[in-house]
Formats: sequence, structure tokens, C-alpha cells
Amino acid sequence: MKIGLIDVDGHRWPNLCLMKISAYHKARGDMVEWYDGRRHYDLVYMSRVFTDSYSKDYTGTVHADNIVKGGTGYGLVNRLPSKMEHIYPDYSLYPQFAGCAYGFLSRGCPRGCGFCIVGEKEGKKTVAVADLPEFWSGEKKIKLLDANLLACPDWKRLLGQLAESGAMVDFTQGLDIRLMTPEKADALNCVRTKMLHFAWDNPEDDLIPYFKRFLEITSVKDYRKRRVYVLTNYGSTHEQDLYRIYALRETGFDPYVMVYEKTTAPPVTRKLQRWVNNKRFFHAVPDFQDFDPAGWGKKGALK
Repeated sequence: MKIGLIDVDGHRWPNLCLMKISAYHKARGDMVEWYDGRRHYDLVYMSRVFTDSYSKDYTGTVHADNIVKGGTGYGLVNRLPSKMEHIYPDYSLYPQFAGCAYGFLSRGCPRGCGFCIVGEKEGKKTVAVADLPEFWSGEKKIKLLDANLLACPDWKRLLGQLAESGAMVDFTQGLDIRLMTPEKADALNCVRTKMLHFAWDNPEDDLIPYFKRFLEITSVKDYRKRRVYVLTNYGSTHEQDLYRIYALRETGFDPYVMVYEKTTAPPVTRKLQRWVNNKRFFHAVPDFQDFDPAGWGKKGALK
């Protein structure tokens, strides 16, 4: 069979589903390539992770006998069959990301946040779905895509696999600070990481006591390696956004502003994101009220 693949979101991040689909068909002896509009295919797979808020759907003509669309950008029903889901990915599709492994050790999250589809898509209970060798074979870097690994009953075994790999691990979706314990912190201390990511999404949650407790049990001493995503433009006021940012900085964590649906965000929120996320601005101007973007040159120095 002639198989064509379309990464609807573009090639800025590896599409794990397409890598697994490619591996499955190549193992069967099928010809697999990125879709070429000048050719006709027996089957074309179109994968879309994001919705219209973040990426646009493919508008070109697809020449194929059959077309299969999947990914959360197209809905939550169409999923990979088990024979594809648990196959080693075809990393050759994205040579620009060579040397890095991508995958899930667990699925699901108990939080059920309104802005997140994980609970509806994967369930509100975190469960182990794979062991590390399913998508890692010695790469120096691992991008872990789990939504809430610390909520998984098998967290100790899975973190142990990451530690034993010796690879540099990026917990891309962040870690749940509310589930941190001394035992979990000890396990994380054994995993090689450049930075630990957490999140403070709901301003009604008082997470500062959890962050303070984490400082007592972690081996990560550099605050720049303790980053916290701060969700804005989703049910929070500007004052609540500022409080979380200041409180995190005073506690010893590095805040990073995430804007929900940036096109609808007010100018003050976009200005806040620029101030916090550009660390030269953030450290040079301690008070947001004193931050004037027009007063900075291209190199981040005052004019």
C-alpha cells in the first residue's frame, strides 16, 4: 500500500500518532511518506492535535482512496488501535528532533480542569499505560507527555525507569505540586532534569504552602530550574495574576505566564506575559507598574 501522512499542525513538534502509524505500516511492508499532492495514495492519515484556536485545518485536496482523520483537533472518538498505540515510534519522520524520545508512561488526570480535555479524553484516573522501552532506546533526551504522572499509582516504578535511563527528562506537561511528598521528591531527585515544571492555574487555590514544602525536600536549589506556569485569561483578574507572580517569586520559584486564548486577552495581560517571560525585563523591573515596553531597546536594555 501507498500511505501518505499529513501533520496538520505543521512540523514544529513531532506528531507521536503519525510516528506510530508510520512504524506500523512500514513493518507491514507498506510505502510510507509525507503526503505529496502530486501523487495518489491508497490511504492518507491526517493528524491534528490542536483546534481552530491554535491551528488551522488542512485545506488542500487529498488524493487517496481512503482518508483517516484523528487527533483531538478532530474530536475525541477516533483513537489509535492497540496494535498501533503500543509500537515503537518511527523517529525518522522528524530528523530535526533526532536524539530525543517522545511518549507517555501514564494517561489521565484526576483534576478535571475546565480548560483541559485530558479528563474527558483519557479519564479522570491516572493509570500506567507503558514502560519506558516502548518509546525510548537510548536517546539522550526524553520528552515525557504525561498529564499527571505523580497521580499514577505506579509513579515510583515509572520514575525509577526514568532515573535508570540516565537521559535528560523534560516533564513537558508539568508536575502536580499538590501531590508532592518527600518520597516522590526523592525519586525526582534521581531523575536528570534541566528544569522542573509546575502549574498554578486556579487563583482560588492557595498553593504557596505546597511550594514552600517542596523547597524543604528537593535537591533542585537553583530557582531558575523551578518554573511554575501561571494561567491567565481564564477566570482570573489582573490582580489575581499579579498576586500569583509576586508570591511565586518571593517564595523562590520562577513564574511563567501562559495566556489562554491569547487573541481574546486584554492588553494588560499580554503586557504582563512579556514582562514575566522575558527574564531580563522581569529581573530589571521588580514592579510590573514600572514596566514600560517602549523604554526598552531590542537588546533588552533601557534606552
